[in-house]
Amino acid sequence: MSFSYCTLFSTALIFLPTFLALLVPSFSNSLVNVTRGGTPRQLSVNFYAKTCPQVDQLVASVTSEQFREAPVSAPATIRLFFHDCFVEGCDASILISTRPGSNDLAERDAEDNKDLAMEAFDSIKKAKALVESKCPGVVSCADILAIAARDFVRLTGGPYYQVKKGRWDGKFSLASSVPSNIPHANSTVDELLRIFKSKGLTLDDLVVLSGAHTIGFSHCKHFVNRLYNYRGTKQPDPAIDPRLLKALKMSCPQFGGNTDVVAPFDVTTPFSFDNAYYGNIESKLGLLASDQALSLDPRTMPLVQALAKDKQKFFQAFAAAMDKMGSIGVKRGPRHGERKRDCSMHL
Repeated sequence: MSFSYCTLFSTALIFLPTFLALLVPSFSNSLVNVTRGGTPRQLSVNFYAKTCPQVDQLVASVTSEQFREAPVSAPATIRLFFHDCFVEGCDASILISTRPGSNDLAERDAEDNKDLAMEAFDSIKKAKALVESKCPGVVSCADILAIAARDFVRLTGGPYYQVKKGRWDGKFSLASSVPSNIPHANSTVDELLRIFKSKGLTLDDLVVLSGAHTIGFSHCKHFVNRLYNYRGTKQPDPAIDPRLLKALKMSCPQFGGNTDVVAPFDVTTPFSFDNAYYGNIESKLGLLASDQALSLDPRTMPLVQALAKDKQKFFQAFAAAMDKMGSIGVKRGPRHGERKRDCSMHL
């Protein structure tokens, strides 16, 4: 279920026409305390009401332009927010660059984050620069990332929801913290539940947040074993539709393929934030083993079925789950966090 593996849409489009030509016609029917100035308070929609009341509008002006210029920014930034929150909390530590000459790599340089598209980092950098020009030293990178992720959900057709603010930026960023905290493409439901539970999230949150794979793409390397050697069997994953298997094999050979080739998580509406992801995994059209597992496990199957039938239910649940996830491990004031002027560097 890794929230991940988006790449350039230009690359995706090289692959997509052949992929969808095989599939689409056949399936068309088918709250945390933080401190500010020493005073305990909660994350709040109006946290910057006096200090930077226009913050949402400022970020929106950047995200809308970024989406027009580089649509991959949408799934990439949503993924960036997931990867940030799941490692040391929602503190923008994923934006910090490794210090020159340091032997300790930052989160963004961890193996699990190497596929993070630069367009996501660019989106936050541009939004931060604009906000700093209007409200210098006030708004955290962590809050800007949360706002931008919401904007990109909306820009791709998903729900609009209010973003609570008041996060401080993290002081530490270590690649070594990443592997055990990020779900992977071949994670079992038990493994996914363990990670989500460690973040204070539930089984329902797992299923709902996995719906972010309604947009975005994955590199072949993350699912190629499903096609040729599923869990060491030297056979394809039996839980994959034969037509999907055939289409994927055409572009993802077992050895020596183009490492830039990608496939869409959602094979029917890959550019629209909708609930088609759930119907796809019900029909054995999940791209990653971890996605497909949600429709097979008796614990997660009922909610998959419910969300496949009701887009509005998914939208409402997704907005609530993003709000909940956005409260994971938020930093509490200057003792534990900072407000960076440059999101890639410590103060």
